[in-house]
Amino acid sequence: MIRILIVDDHPSARDGTRAKLEQEQDMIVTDVCSGMEALSLIEAGERFDVMLFDLNMPVISGLELTKRVLEIHSCACILIYSGYDIAPNFNLLIEAGISGFVSKASPWGHLIQSIRYATQGDSIIPTSLLKQLRRHDIKLPGHDSNGASELTSITQKEQTILQEIALGKSNKDIANLLYMSQRNVEYHLSRIFEKLHVRSRFEAIAEAKKHGLIKNEDII
Repeated sequence: MIRILIVDDHPSARDGTRAKLEQEQDMIVTDVCSGMEALSLIEAGERFDVMLFDLNMPVISGLELTKRVLEIHSCACILIYSGYDIAPNFNLLIEAGISGFVSKASPWGHLIQSIRYATQGDSIIPTSLLKQLRRHDIKLPGHDSNGASELTSITQKEQTILQEIALGKSNKDIANLLYMSQRNVEYHLSRIFEKLHVRSRFEAIAEAKKHGLIKNEDII
């Protein structure tokens, strides 16, 4: 039997997923509505073959829950099962140790197949996200203080912050999303402004768009 844990704060999504999975004769499903409940089960000794975590949950996000669970069981098999775009968090999730991603928009058969693959040790990564894996820092043309040409490096974290400010997120929102202090976010923003030779968020977004660091659909 495949023992599955669903962690999702949306009752309808949680109940629907459980109902579909329980139609499979070899799947046993437990579902909870928060990361705290999931941690309580795991700390109490409950074992699951596959865990499905929603990404955006209050108090403990899917990313933070992944980190905490893997601290308890380093070999836990965790799939992020979300309806949100995970691209901005892709590298963070990979580094945290997740086993794959499944979109809530996918057909049910794809979810079931992904769970079966995961139990066999296979990673589940959509083709559209493969290009995000271990992506190198992006180099932008620039000039040093003497006017000589040089390349300026935009790191993955800085690009993630650019994407978030393009979405209208505040420093506090970005700090919560990336698990860093607001002061650290402000430091990264000042570095971004310096590298892009801009003085404001608006100018940074315009310059980032010019260099292809963010797409039109990322901008509010």
